[in-house]
Amino acid sequence: MSGVLVLSVSTVIVKVIGLGVKIPLLSVLSAGGMGYFNSAVEIYALLCVIATAGLPVAMSMIISAERERGNPLGVRQTYKTAMAVFVTLGLIGSGTMLFFAKPIAIAIGNPDAHFCIMAISPSLLFVCVSSAVRGYFQGFGYMTPTAVSQLIEALFKLVFGVWLGALAVKLGMSLPIAAGMSVLGLSIGMLFSSVYLLAVKGIRGRIFELDLCSPTPSDKMATRLLSIAFPITLSAAVIGSCRIVDMTLILRRLQFSGVPLETANIIYGSYATLALPVFGLIPSLVTPISLSVVPAICSAIEGGDTEGQKRVVNKALRLTVLLAMPASMGLSFYARPILSILFSGESVAIGIAAPLLSVLGASVMFSSLITVTNAVLQSYKKTVIPIISMAIGAAVKIILAYILIGIKEIGAYGAPLSTLACDLTVTAINMCVIEKSTPSGTETVNVFIKPLAASLSAMAVSVAVYVSMLNLLRVSDRVAFIAALVVTVFAYIAFAFIFGAISNEDIAELGIRKKQRGKRAEDHPVSHNEYTKRKENQNDGRGKNIGSP
Repeated sequence: MSGVLVLSVSTVIVKVIGLGVKIPLLSVLSAGGMGYFNSAVEIYALLCVIATAGLPVAMSMIISAERERGNPLGVRQTYKTAMAVFVTLGLIGSGTMLFFAKPIAIAIGNPDAHFCIMAISPSLLFVCVSSAVRGYFQGFGYMTPTAVSQLIEALFKLVFGVWLGALAVKLGMSLPIAAGMSVLGLSIGMLFSSVYLLAVKGIRGRIFELDLCSPTPSDKMATRLLSIAFPITLSAAVIGSCRIVDMTLILRRLQFSGVPLETANIIYGSYATLALPVFGLIPSLVTPISLSVVPAICSAIEGGDTEGQKRVVNKALRLTVLLAMPASMGLSFYARPILSILFSGESVAIGIAAPLLSVLGASVMFSSLITVTNAVLQSYKKTVIPIISMAIGAAVKIILAYILIGIKEIGAYGAPLSTLACDLTVTAINMCVIEKSTPSGTETVNVFIKPLAASLSAMAVSVAVYVSMLNLLRVSDRVAFIAALVVTVFAYIAFAFIFGAISNEDIAELGIRKKQRGKRAEDHPVSHNEYTKRKENQNDGRGKNIGSP
């Protein structure tokens, strides 16, 4: 929970800053310029997933297991091997984007986006380096460096992205080049983030590692890392490619139905700049849960703690649903006022994006559950299942998007509709497997039914307040939404307690963990000999997990 809290707070701030980047950029570059901007970002995001999705998870799994065994040299070799692989992948990916920018831009149907693709190419190397260090600290359950690095990255993106884009426009550069200058700010942000992480690793790394151990051959370590990372990477790449499918099909299939390229680019720019970032806020807040759950489950498995496994899985799922379910409902109902507040003055873009966001909002909960359920399955070494579920989901999305976007009456709505079908499919498959894999199964009532009752009750109150404010008090749409939002937050907390979605035990446990935080392993490492004595002094030596040294 401490790891989730640190990263969640960081992620909220990062997402606010991220919107802070796109709001002024939309004014500077217009929806057309943001179409070029987002085209490059989506290409980068896919290659980033391919390069970094699996190895950090594999690192955290192996490092947490090596800590449980009291093997610090195994920890060090895991980091060194992973860093070598990361740098290699980063160089290959950055080179590919830099030298093949023009063919890539033509392939996605947006030829002028190649300036942006070239500008963002260095980011892939920087993010690979950052991911290696983040995976190292994740294995120790120490999330602060990750959180701080995300803040550094976001701040530099904001400052340099907006400044360079505005400067390019002021100097009279063409829109594609101005968008490329803005994208360059992302590369600068990633550079400073990776420098910070390397500095922290150099200063703090040795504190987390124990003394005295038997070495693990580096060639075996590389095989071990890649055997875990490859299926995770493959599954993430499959679902990550869906964003590229959205971009390509929106641009190409809208043109097929008679929409001019410039108009199609504006529609895609509005969808990608306004709707997708707001939609992605809640699933990104769930990412800290998935990052924390992997080492926690791996430690419980290593220690033979079946009750601990069940507790971690169910708490992770319940926390995810508690956060995502009301957000999913609220985003669908309040899409227009949310975008009007965030992107004030962009009435044309809001008019395009708001209806799309309303449809997309229904996918929030399922998208959030995909992140966490994938992490649970990966912790149990069932890495093939996410590949299968993601592949099936991606196939559903591609087929539906191709058909629906090409229908003139549906058009761009085909993108969020196909996303909903994809996320629902993947979630259903993952949950079925988790039900069979977790000791004693999942607690369906606590995980889903109670949060659903609390969410529906809170939304009923929210809608009543919103409609009353509009019709009786005749206030503006924004004021009515803000009032409804404040009431809904308190109503949801109250209903969550009433229906038992949140219990007094949860609050008490947070208090206990806060007191215990000062005794965490990374703050007070013990020697290998002392750790061995502790293991020998356990009551039964089999089923109990004394925790990491």
